[in-house]
Amino acid sequence: MEKSAVEELQAVIDKLTSPEGCPWDKEQTAQSLADYVIEESHELVSAIRSGNVADIREELGDVAFLLLFVARLYEKEGQFSFADALNNNKAKMIRRHPHVFGDTVFDSLDEQLKAWEKIKRAEHADEEGKPKGLYDSLPESLPPLLKAYRIHSKAARVGFTWPEDEEVEQQVEAEWLEWLDASASNDAEAQKHELGDLLFSITELGRRKGIKASEALDLATRRFLKRFARMEELARQQGQDFTALSLDEKDELWNTAKAEEEARS
Repeated sequence: MEKSAVEELQAVIDKLTSPEGCPWDKEQTAQSLADYVIEESHELVSAIRSGNVADIREELGDVAFLLLFVARLYEKEGQFSFADALNNNKAKMIRRHPHVFGDTVFDSLDEQLKAWEKIKRAEHADEEGKPKGLYDSLPESLPPLLKAYRIHSKAARVGFTWPEDEEVEQQVEAEWLEWLDASASNDAEAQKHELGDLLFSITELGRRKGIKASEALDLATRRFLKRFARMEELARQQGQDFTALSLDEKDELWNTAKAEEEARS
């Protein structure tokens, strides 16, 4: 019987980590591979947001390789196999979707999400069987903007949020004024505090509009880098030293790059 792609990749990992395998791969542990998982995951996200299908396929394969690698290491220790992890996830998804795999009926998406959170908390009970805190499962290492989004999302599922979007907008305005007051002072800690509050509130405003602040900021930085690269290219085409140009001249190049981008969209 022909092996599946996953089985073939697993065989590659087994060969790499065998006594006759690669010296580097043989030394790896789940802990040493953790940073590579983070790095490759970021590369996959970048590929997805770029829309380059070939890059997405490649980076997805890289992430899959590392996940299989980590699982194989735990399996060799007698902990669990990759199949165990998949079966565990399958059971979890079925359990958390009673409206799909059972007879439960939700009247709204909001009601469904609240039920999801309740089921999830019950899964992570303490030694006495009591549900853990709402944020106990929140990864400490999440990037700040993504963490802020998750915090707001979880709070909303238990009813701890502003009832109306207008109230969030007012909160953002209030935080902006507090930031202006802090920025007028020489108190660096106060400035940091108020800027953080402002970003935290803006994250919630975006969440209510279906926008993730981390993704929106990433797209903004990508636009900037693309336009800046075009500015440098335009300067070279005009025989100019970009760094020696005045701010007004740089602004002119920026506006040209932006106009070209808008014309293509």
